[in-house]
Formats: sequence, structure tokens, C-alpha cells
Amino acid sequence: MADRALRGMRLGTQSLESTEHAELAERRDAHYDCPNGHVLTFPFSVEAEVPLSWECHCGSLALLRDGDRPEPKEEKAARTHWDMLLERRTIPELEELLEERLEYLRSMRASA
Repeated sequence: MADRALRGMRLGTQSLESTEHAELAERRDAHYDCPNGHVLTFPFSVEAEVPLSWECHCGSLALLRDGDRPEPKEEKAARTHWDMLLERRTIPELEELLEERLEYLRSMRASA
């Protein structure tokens, strides 16, 4: 394996170009405030669209300091099995079905 190794430079980790005459893109810093007190600062290009929120390292959603606040979305309450059942049947119908089932179970127990 030593026969095939390239010597003299680590491939892909260093560039041979110098940064002397390179012009960096114009940048601006965006500051995000986390509800847990963390402050996040990221550089963005002036031409880039800065997102209104960024996920903090603690898992919370940090909001852009000088940005518009997103409108809170109305959250729907989770529909339970009982809610869906009540959409299909009324309470008297359910009571009737319960009585029928109980009678069937009692008859099965008596025959056994």
C-alpha cells in the first residue's frame, strides 16, 4: 500500500490559491434571540434572504431580532377516538349498542 501513496501534500484539504486579491462578498450579521436566553449570530450575504427563525442548539426556535414575527398558527385540537365515534353515533345509539353487546357476553358466559 505504501507504493501507491501520494507524498508531499494532503489531497483535498489545502488549496494552492492565495487569498491576497480575493474579494469577499458583502455580508451582514443576523442576530437571533432564543426564548432560553441564547443569542445566535450568523453572517449572511447582503443579497441572501434571511430566514425569520433559526433552530437554536438547545432545540428551541430562535427568532430574528429585527425581523417581523411570524403570525401564530391556530392549532387544531387532536381528535380522539371518542370524538370520531361521536361524529358517527349519538349517545343513545351507543348505549343501545353497549346493552346488546353486554347481553351477548352474558349469554356466552351462561352457556359455557
